[in-house]
Amino acid sequence: MLSRIKALRQNLILNGLDAILTGHAPNRRYISGFTGSDGWIIVTAERALLMVDFRYVEQARLEAPQFEACYIKNDITEWLPAYILELGIERIGIEAEYMPVAQYQLINGTLREKVSSVEIVQTKNIIESLRLYKDSTELQYITKACEIADMAINYTASHLKAGITERQFAWELESFIRQNGSENMPFEIILASGPNAALPHASPEDRIIAEGEPVVIDIGARYHGYCSDLTRTFIISKEENNFNKIYNIILSAHEAGLELIKPDMKASAADGLVRSMITHAGYGENFGHGLGHGVGIEVHELPRLGIKGDDILHEGMVFTIEPGIYISGWGGVRIEDTVTIKNGKIICLTKSNKNALIAGG
Repeated sequence: MLSRIKALRQNLILNGLDAILTGHAPNRRYISGFTGSDGWIIVTAERALLMVDFRYVEQARLEAPQFEACYIKNDITEWLPAYILELGIERIGIEAEYMPVAQYQLINGTLREKVSSVEIVQTKNIIESLRLYKDSTELQYITKACEIADMAINYTASHLKAGITERQFAWELESFIRQNGSENMPFEIILASGPNAALPHASPEDRIIAEGEPVVIDIGARYHGYCSDLTRTFIISKEENNFNKIYNIILSAHEAGLELIKPDMKASAADGLVRSMITHAGYGENFGHGLGHGVGIEVHELPRLGIKGDDILHEGMVFTIEPGIYISGWGGVRIEDTVTIKNGKIICLTKSNKNALIAGG
């Protein structure tokens, strides 16, 4: 954690800040190692404080030895002014994307009353910009989460049958994922069959899965706090011409992305490269989401691969490549892998095969 704290302090200097305040759980865990569900950190040029209530004092000392574990009571407005005065903070950054307006107004009002000299600065991506690049330990954890997701897709290929409901098989998959080493699920499993597969983020329903229709399954696992994200599309027993056509378009676009996306490419250019293939095939209007997103402590984080993605892709980043086509009343096809960039090329961390047809019903 020392290297992360040092890098954060450099960001504070670049942004003209004396300190950063965050209660956002993923950022708090990344900087401190603390896994509790509640707490705040303040990092200055000299000190790193982790403020927790009675429930987490011992846990904070064990998990975040690089931080001073501070026992706090009551609301943040009760204790924050005293710490700002003690630390001599004049400009403190808050994460505007995560702090509710009502909480900001309370903090701002309290500080104006009790520490009128302090300036609150709304910041963006102060910590997220550090999370963009995964170190070897983070890659190890993500790779393990990918292995668990791959196991679940392999299980699907041998166990998914017609006649079971979406909800039943989604629960079966979640049980399998947890039994094979995943912590809490990084997101609710997406399992959508037939017309439901036209909804990119469909929730499993009591709809019975039938032969000859697309079944989109989007799953992930979590290992030591780090996530994976993997999608495969299946069809049971019998292929049909429209499915083959759509599936082959997506498979070709997906494989082109794996081959052609390179370091130093702008995220929007990566999106455009794959999107152009789908548009050329006549389905541009049916691919309505971005090509991918970063994966790490959160299943959706930087970089953002989309039409307006400003991030530049570099070695050490982990993200998804997930083109899809969705047709109302029929269904959809999506293929997604979690990938990283190494030695100048895309490396798939998820490795499940992309055979769509499942024999038997």
